[in-house]
Amino acid sequence: MLAIGACHYDVGKADSAFYNWDGRKVHCAIDIDTFARIGNESIDTGLDRARDRGEVLELYNHGPGVTISPDVIEHVLAGAQSRGLAFVTYADMAKGLRPAGGGLAYSFDDNYAKPWAEQRDLFKQYGARVTFFIAYWEKTSAIDRGYIHDLASDGHDIEAHTVKHYRAPVYVEQKGLNAWIDDEVQPSIDALNNDGFPPVTVFAYPYGARTDETDRAALDRVDIVRSVAYTWESPATDPCPND
Repeated sequence: MLAIGACHYDVGKADSAFYNWDGRKVHCAIDIDTFARIGNESIDTGLDRARDRGEVLELYNHGPGVTISPDVIEHVLAGAQSRGLAFVTYADMAKGLRPAGGGLAYSFDDNYAKPWAEQRDLFKQYGARVTFFIAYWEKTSAIDRGYIHDLASDGHDIEAHTVKHYRAPVYVEQKGLNAWIDDEVQPSIDALNNDGFPPVTVFAYPYGARTDETDRAALDRVDIVRSVAYTWESPATDPCPND
């Protein structure tokens, strides 16, 4: 990807983070948390591309006020609105619900229930619909579960993100593919389904760590999976499929 300045990357050049409704099952998003050093001007190149090409830009982060400034979140939402981009959830993409023009698929990972809920008015202000990928559900308090149900009632998408947030390839290497499905994937799907959310149709990999083998296994249980378009490891890698 093309560098802008000295410390971040041009989102508009990250081809794997844009969905052009080609029916792909493995999606990839760009992390815009503070540590990733993706500046607002870089985010804007991605929003511009989504508008100009009619694609869906996929971005994600974690905890408002914890891993990302709420000001950046508002910049993303306002930028999408000002460009006429539709807010597209991952459930929408799984169902093939394509907007008339470009879109933004914005997601939040893990289990920052209260910080997420504190953004409800901001989401409403911009008419945003986003996706929350939930991990650690069995350890989630009743109060935090209530926050997540409130988000679902606002029209946001609630999807699965494993039980204990392990890296899939490492877990599979140590315990086997079936153990990963039985311990991490299926229980995270069942927990949300059993708690009254709409049926889970999407699964997000912790850290974006995936293989073709884990894709095939997960896609027996959901319609699409989400990885990441770029990892900040050394050496830097793009874990997305090549095709």
